[in-house]
Amino acid sequence: MNAVGIDVSKGKSKVAVVRAYGEIVCKPYDVGHTVYELNELADFIRSLDGETRVVLEHTGRYSEPVANALSKAGIFVSAVNAKLLRDYAGGGNTIRRDKTDKLDAAKIARFCLDKWANLSRYEPEDENRKTLKILNRQLSEYMKIKTMLVNNLIALLDQTFPGINALFTSPARENDGHEKWIDFVRKFYHSGCVSSASLRAFSERYEKWCHKNGYKYSVDKAVEIYALAEQSVTTLPQTSFSESLITGAASQINSLCETISNVKFDMTLIASDLIEYETVLAMHGVVRLAKASR
Repeated sequence: MNAVGIDVSKGKSKVAVVRAYGEIVCKPYDVGHTVYELNELADFIRSLDGETRVVLEHTGRYSEPVANALSKAGIFVSAVNAKLLRDYAGGGNTIRRDKTDKLDAAKIARFCLDKWANLSRYEPEDENRKTLKILNRQLSEYMKIKTMLVNNLIALLDQTFPGINALFTSPARENDGHEKWIDFVRKFYHSGCVSSASLRAFSERYEKWCHKNGYKYSVDKAVEIYALAEQSVTTLPQTSFSESLITGAASQINSLCETISNVKFDMTLIASDLIEYETVLAMHGVVRLAKASR
């Protein structure tokens, strides 16, 4: 039995090969994550006498090129959870307690020998599912950034039009992800933009703005906004400087909202091809991210 342990890092891996009773087939050596070097590694592993199994740490995008290349070459590969390898103490210290790539590769190889019969074979992930995972990770990152940008915009509005964001409850538009309150403050960035006119004049202006931007107009909402503007205590004057601050922050959010909307659309489009798509949508509490067509 040949146990191949691979310690994966960015762009390269350390490879060690051992047999039972501590026999070292080859000392740990580096393999770059290139087509040529991975093919060379596959040829070397296939040339070993007897049954061979490979164990590497499941590290997502770093381990995937190695696992895919060896698996496609017909080699038994097992991608093992990082915690299982870290907790393994066979033949010495726990993995990564004495961190060197050479030590880790050798310990992973010993893990392969000890767990030989229980190793599960790595199967390359379906392209659609892989893409969905990547998109989902990106969506999570974009949402974190959006939260940060929204909080920043609200902090700025507290100085020019405090409380205006709380007056709007409309959900994000499905076609571009824009939110009404964010579009509103791009136009009415300061309470003075509202209170400097009469209620009637503002209501007419607000109605035109709603129709132009595809939002629902409400007389009651116009009155509510005007009342807030009249009572607002601001700390930044109504100048081109404050306008630039608010409109710039709002535009950043809108741009990100459009990206988020596109990602959700792509995720829905890809997911709709999966056999379980309709079954999952039928489950209680599951909602569509976006329509599958535009």
